[in-house]
Amino acid sequence: MVTTQTADNVLKTYYLPTVGEQLDKATNPFLAAIRHTSSDVWGKDVRKTVRVGVHGGVGAGTEDGALPAANGNRYAVLISSLKNLYGTVEISDKAIRASASSEGAFVNLLNDEMEGLVKGASYHFGRMLFGDGSGKLATVSSAGASDEQYTVDSVRNLAVGMTVDVYAAGGELKAGGRVITAVDADSKTVSLSGAKIETPESCTLVLQNSKDLELTGLAAIFGEGDLYGIDRKSNPWMKPAVQTEVGALSEAKILKAMDDVEERSGGKANFIVCSWGVRRALYNLLSDGKRTETCELEGGFRALSFNGIPVVADRFCPEGTMYLLNTEDFALHELCDWQWLEGEDGKVLKQIAGKPVYTATLVKYAELICCRPCGQAALTGITEA
Repeated sequence: MVTTQTADNVLKTYYLPTVGEQLDKATNPFLAAIRHTSSDVWGKDVRKTVRVGVHGGVGAGTEDGALPAANGNRYAVLISSLKNLYGTVEISDKAIRASASSEGAFVNLLNDEMEGLVKGASYHFGRMLFGDGSGKLATVSSAGASDEQYTVDSVRNLAVGMTVDVYAAGGELKAGGRVITAVDADSKTVSLSGAKIETPESCTLVLQNSKDLELTGLAAIFGEGDLYGIDRKSNPWMKPAVQTEVGALSEAKILKAMDDVEERSGGKANFIVCSWGVRRALYNLLSDGKRTETCELEGGFRALSFNGIPVVADRFCPEGTMYLLNTEDFALHELCDWQWLEGEDGKVLKQIAGKPVYTATLVKYAELICCRPCGQAALTGITEA
């Protein structure tokens, strides 16, 4: 006999390990390549102590002269708050009762719900890796042909079914809880549920309740302003190497970026991620010399190889952009692995007050930290193929 207690036990013992492995390893090749660690987590924050520069107590001298003066390492502390990552599934009481006499039907019900959760969580988790932490998905440029339609700068981060909040250019909330009902990539338009939004120009679409609460992704690491509480204007080691307006891609330009990384940090790029159009341009470049090779990555991913370095295309990478990264400088610092939120009674499946619906919520408290931003590089403005 299938009951809510049965469902609760299955979610804990069967689905949790599988879901956690899928979200950590199968979401994104870049995420699978970096460390996941609980180190440097202090309360609600990540506090990562990093060494800056080289040891100063080294020097040459005469046979009977003075020894080098002691001048040890310099350190800085990177500080960022843990981000709260959630994923919720809903199962109606009617669905549970309908499958009560059939374990097979019940398993199919849970499988469908969990598959949807994993796909949704993977989508947003992967998107956050390329974001700036603001939760911004797109900027509205104008109203569309109908009241519910709006033209945006990019639909790369948008999908039907997402729930978004609309913020004015000044930061105030204009409309909350709008569901995306249609996305047209060709015309760069999106349709939202609810009443027409007046003067939508320059408004931003943000994932529901997520404004300024997402992971510190690559857009923040390669952006401007302070990073992890450090002023980048007075700390050049916090700045990655960036080449803009690259134009036609060439091996020399990629090698120049890799050389910049090694010269500035002493590290070496070991992972390249780019947009699909940039990968096509690189493939064309390499195939001209019949030097296309592939490699196998952790998580079952396959990638194009450039000088032995995997090159991965990602849907969330900005157009015309190639990131050259050292994965050893990145870590996902987490308070715990994926867990179900449990009530005082230890149950994860809870009824929504006043509704014949049960919910269960996955949670992870984590933050992405790059301990050596100067060891990363980017090429932007690349002509895509």
